[in-house]
Amino acid sequence: MEIVKKENYQGYETVLFATDKKTNFKAIIAVHSTVLGPALGGCRMWFYKSDEEALTDVLRLAEGMTYKNSAMGLNLGGGKAVIIGDPRTDKSSELFARFAEAVNALGGKYYTAEDVGITSQDMLEVSRHTPYVAGLPAKSGDPSPFTAFGVYTGMKAALEYVFGDTSLKGKKVAVQGLGHVGMYLLEHLHQEGAELIVTDIFEDRVAEAIKRFNARFVQPEQIYDVKADIFAPCALGGILNENTIPRLKVKIVAGAANNQLAKLEDGKLLAERGIVYVPDFIINGGGVINVAEELNPEGYDQNRVKAKVATIYDKVKEVLTLSREQKITPQEAAIMYAKKRLLQRRA
Repeated sequence: MEIVKKENYQGYETVLFATDKKTNFKAIIAVHSTVLGPALGGCRMWFYKSDEEALTDVLRLAEGMTYKNSAMGLNLGGGKAVIIGDPRTDKSSELFARFAEAVNALGGKYYTAEDVGITSQDMLEVSRHTPYVAGLPAKSGDPSPFTAFGVYTGMKAALEYVFGDTSLKGKKVAVQGLGHVGMYLLEHLHQEGAELIVTDIFEDRVAEAIKRFNARFVQPEQIYDVKADIFAPCALGGILNENTIPRLKVKIVAGAANNQLAKLEDGKLLAERGIVYVPDFIINGGGVINVAEELNPEGYDQNRVKAKVATIYDKVKEVLTLSREQKITPQEAAIMYAKKRLLQRRA
């Protein structure tokens, strides 16, 4: 296998490129910062159109993890991995062995976990070849329920900020993406009596949402035109941009997807339209809180996890209030909030 490590790459501590022609394996691992501790971030498997697209994604995701881990109060840095391939057809034990080899090449600087296209069972396969894995089935397991609970909690904080009331009863929520997190989120929303509009590229997931939660389906491209109270992006990033933002008919954007804004400036477009955006790395930190517990010297404690995830409510309120007081976008306020710990540690 060929491994190329680039240090101090475009403002990132390390970016590693791994290829193995025999197993058709290609991956990139980006370590953005280890100022607060070893980098922790999931591994994503996706059919990227090009290596450039994969690199852009992993760099943005790794930086987002630095801010997320800092904002969640974790003594962990930010990193991310992407495997280029189809998660439904290209997985094999050999492929995960190669990925583990790439993780080992960083010598403990980066801990991996599951992300889009990867399951906790896949991570179990990876853990046979490297100790630098979190989110294993026998330990903290699938982080998705905790991510979803954090998003649900953050949504309620945004509702209070906008409407002066945390209730979701009768509120219309448009959910984009019905993967692990999206489906768990629907459970919370349905239990509280929200009206659900959903979309996904996989028909089996849509059928499940309609059956279990009485959701209404719209085609993937139509989700931006739905009139609702909340838009919850729970699929891939970059979906809030100059083309989609003018189409939104919502008061709040609050979802689980990473890097929802295509560009930082897109946060201003949302603000100009009077839409309150809850920054992704503040609202979706529940999963990483859960995974990070595995690395706690005292051992994994689910009650401690739940208590920490519940604090996302206060974090969302703090960021939205800071945004209003400083007359900056919520995304700018969230970055300021996260950088505070990084600057303190550097000092």
